[in-house]
Amino acid sequence: MRINPNNVEILISAVGSDQYPNTGLPEIALSGRSNVGKSSFINAVAGRKNIARTSSKPGKTQTLNFYNMDDQFIFVDVPGYGYAKQSKKSREEWGRMIESYLAERDELAAVIQLVDLRHKPTEDDVLMYNYLKHFEIPVIMICTKMDKIPKSKLQKHLKVVRETIDFEEGDVMIPFSAVDKKNLSQAMDAISQYM
Repeated sequence: MRINPNNVEILISAVGSDQYPNTGLPEIALSGRSNVGKSSFINAVAGRKNIARTSSKPGKTQTLNFYNMDDQFIFVDVPGYGYAKQSKKSREEWGRMIESYLAERDELAAVIQLVDLRHKPTEDDVLMYNYLKHFEIPVIMICTKMDKIPKSKLQKHLKVVRETIDFEEGDVMIPFSAVDKKNLSQAMDAISQYM
């Protein structure tokens, strides 16, 4: 699967289901904690530098951002979880917004869950994976920032992710680097299964 970078656009930043676009295309949601590299992953797939704005401030995305990826599918960037500086009220609102999208959206084909390969997955990472499995939503696990890990330690780090999350056989796990686009083609192959 190839994406034409000139045919990628953000459709809407939605806060509720009444704003979700009606494209008829399958949707792939991206979930992960703040600063895990979701925007960088979207940009890598799009072949564009700044279609999704990356921020050094975690917790920046507060809406569901819908990106049309070359009329092949829609990426839905959901707000990063586990960011402590948000108020309890805004975290609860966030939770309801995400939950209603994941549980009720017919167009949702799969979720890409991004985890930072440098660190042991957080409790929020584990909860999100279990939540997706509970609702029988297909999961593609993208382990970001692999360029920051020595090659000799890659398998060790992947094992920590696999064991901490209690990763199920049959689910796809791909180490990935947005810096050198390492394993981008594997990620595209995994996404194309849901087109």
